[in-house]
Amino acid sequence: MKIICVDDEKLLLEDTVSMCLELPEISEAKGFTKATQALDWLKENGADLALLDIDMPDMNGLDLALRIKTLSPDTAIIFLTGYAQYALDAFRVHASGYLLKPVSKQTLQKEIQYAFAHKTPAPSQQVRVKTFGAFDVFVNEKHVTFHLAKSKEILAYLVDRQGGSVKRAELAAILWEERLYDRKLQKQLDTYIRSLRQTLTEYNIAYIIEQQRGTLRIVPETIDCDVYNFFAGDTDAVNAFRGEYMSAYSWASITEGKMYWRQNKI
Repeated sequence: MKIICVDDEKLLLEDTVSMCLELPEISEAKGFTKATQALDWLKENGADLALLDIDMPDMNGLDLALRIKTLSPDTAIIFLTGYAQYALDAFRVHASGYLLKPVSKQTLQKEIQYAFAHKTPAPSQQVRVKTFGAFDVFVNEKHVTFHLAKSKEILAYLVDRQGGSVKRAELAAILWEERLYDRKLQKQLDTYIRSLRQTLTEYNIAYIIEQQRGTLRIVPETIDCDVYNFFAGDTDAVNAFRGEYMSAYSWASITEGKMYWRQNKI
């Protein structure tokens, strides 16, 4: 998710941007002390979300929100302000959230997740996930290229779990096996999850992943997946399985064994 943050108080702005970059949902965060600079950047780059202060000298946050909605209607707005009295005006400009400063990382994350929880994906995006043999993802038959191999493996594991929620500690154990899940490893995992989010956002398919506090899951109904079709009894999928499932990942052998047993039983 790509966001912009606008606040005329530089130190508060830097704190907000830093906090945003610690959230796995966010792949890029740009900060601006002037509304006009934010608008110029938005015209060229776009953004999924804008975090706006309200009381600013050159252009208040309410007017800025209206300009943003005119320029980019799909950009969600969340106000971060020290004043409670603007709440009604904020929702008149169709804001997704209104938070009073100071804002904790947990509160901000919850508000961002709520803002995007019911966003409907573009119906033109056809996401096909291939698990027989090597794991690959295609969007409208275009191959998805991941920035980091571990990020791709995270997605593969979520697909393998078939919509079940996966805790972050479980992901760490899958990716690094015997390593202690300490603060250093947690930050490393954050980097891979953020990269995964960035890749999915670049291909406009971020909606295939659902993130709650401390957990991730694939949304099965948003993808066409050969292994899901296999377990649903689809004849073509059953016949297409040749005994190899996500061959690059050792943890996939459990599901592979179940598939082999089921295919031979049928």
